[in-house]
Amino acid sequence: MPGARPGQTGGVNDFDLLVLGSGPGGQRAAIAAAKLGRKVAVVDRREMIGGVCINTGTIPSKTLREAVLYLTGLNQRELYGQSYRVKDDITVADLGMRTQHVISRETDVIRSQLARNHVTVLPGTGRFVEPNAVVVTGGREQKVTADKIVIATGTRPARPDSVAFDEKTIIDSDGIIHLDHVPETMVVVGAGVIGIEYASMFAALGTKVTVVERRDRMLDFCDLEIVEALKYHLRDLAVTFRFGETVASVERMAHGAITVLESGKRIPADTVMYSAGRQGMTDDLQLEAAGLDADRRGRIKVDEHYRTEVPHIYAVGDVIGFPSLAATSMEQGRLAAHHACGEPVSDIIDLQPIGIYTIPEISFVGRTEDALTEAKVPFEVGVSRYRELARGQIIGDSYGMLKLLVSPEDRRLLGVHVFGTGATELVHIGQTVMGLGGTVDYLVNAVFNYPTLAESYKVAALDAMNKMRHMARLSE
Repeated sequence: MPGARPGQTGGVNDFDLLVLGSGPGGQRAAIAAAKLGRKVAVVDRREMIGGVCINTGTIPSKTLREAVLYLTGLNQRELYGQSYRVKDDITVADLGMRTQHVISRETDVIRSQLARNHVTVLPGTGRFVEPNAVVVTGGREQKVTADKIVIATGTRPARPDSVAFDEKTIIDSDGIIHLDHVPETMVVVGAGVIGIEYASMFAALGTKVTVVERRDRMLDFCDLEIVEALKYHLRDLAVTFRFGETVASVERMAHGAITVLESGKRIPADTVMYSAGRQGMTDDLQLEAAGLDADRRGRIKVDEHYRTEVPHIYAVGDVIGFPSLAATSMEQGRLAAHHACGEPVSDIIDLQPIGIYTIPEISFVGRTEDALTEAKVPFEVGVSRYRELARGQIIGDSYGMLKLLVSPEDRRLLGVHVFGTGATELVHIGQTVMGLGGTVDYLVNAVFNYPTLAESYKVAALDAMNKMRHMARLSE
């Protein structure tokens, strides 16, 4: 085609770039390529625009969390008493109203963005029939071809074959938002991010929650002190932990289920939620027709440019595995699209924050104390506790904390770990300082608004600096 830019079709194929899946990774890939002047299409079911992220995963769960915090009045109880509640009898309808509103608005935003960037939406599901051709099955079946293809189909909750899920009593994390009532008792199998997030939400609602985890601890990639603080807080909400335990079976009863552990323990509950990891949604893609395959978890292997073993096919987001975060999936989609269009940009910065939306929330960036100790990297610790901040008193958060890990050699920040109100927002201050190669001196000398939680950075920085000065004086 005369005047075609590098990577554009010469009229042989229907599209320059075809994206399978409209979640965070797929959206960003499609829009990035469209902005580069390419002809782009996205394949997804009408009811799943926005992917799992918008419809059953990230957005619903975080909206549910916000509804729980508001309706229970949990964050205000230190100020107004432990019996304080905005609403006494909280129903699933109360929680779902806010969730459905947000999902609807977010779906509209995504549709608008795709339309504004002239991205064609092909409703249905796609499967490969050739390396450059996909059949889309929706209302009618159609075959579309493309120069480059991005797989961004995401994941679904993994379901053990031995468990008889019934979508009511025995459910996975997708089934949470479809419950018809708030259970009085619940067993959560798996103490990963999703399991602990939902365990904390239902505990805040007054559900008696038991968490069963085969490992000896939860969230083992997080700072141990932070995890212990979360565990203490959840126990205060009547959460029971069964670590080092494996589920042997789940027996469905007339009014609930009994979870039987290999140790012989039997735990009765109204609802059992399995959080056994995620499974890549690649089963129906007919990857073999494209010369590809997936591992037993349905994940696709890619290189540093997100190319699969077939060079014109890319894969991004949860379907390629770790870190499986919406934020990183977005960047992966953008980078893959640029590379596919022959216009690569800078790689993702390694310094990526982790946010866990438990109640209270956790967020961190950089390395943990355990990781630094194992690598034999010396560090000093600076801590600030919300109860020592005026803002902490104002909002009634006496348990929150911020921890800085600082190199005593050059005073660079090695890690930032936050627990409590606003943790997932606060962490970005530390991320910025670390990303720009800043030191703890900047935080000591910076002026923060007062009263704010951000002031915790200055308090923690002074704490670390005082410890390093004390060490220096002892060495004189």
